[in-house]
Amino acid sequence: MADDHKKFSDAEFKQHFEQAGLAPELFNHEAHLRLAYIHIKEYGVEKAIENICRQIAAFDQKFGDGTKFNVTITHAAVRAVHHFMQKRKPKSFADLIENCPRLKTNFKDLIFSHYSWNIFQDELARKEYLAPDLIAWS
Repeated sequence: MADDHKKFSDAEFKQHFEQAGLAPELFNHEAHLRLAYIHIKEYGVEKAIENICRQIAAFDQKFGDGTKFNVTITHAAVRAVHHFMQKRKPKSFADLIENCPRLKTNFKDLIFSHYSWNIFQDELARKEYLAPDLIAWS
């Protein structure tokens, strides 16, 4: 069930998420990365961040209690996906994950190589973007 987002084409997945029509159980970590990949390809990294932040905040309001969305993590996820897209030039999202498994399996360690504190638990990081203090995003 967790990988059911894969049954949608990129365009369908993007549209379902934009319209808050994606079932919450389908929006896992991998789906979050896929959304970043789709938006980066279509809009570039800065517009992708803007779009995804707005959409995830709305998704959290509709399906959650409005406290799950974290601005800094969303920025970091999009920038990490962008970094690996530039490095590997994937033909698809599946190609990206296959060639850059760290995005999926070791994401927290990847984030902690950029931040010296836990942005996953930081209240300010939830509300506004906090730049990394160890290694800037490329």
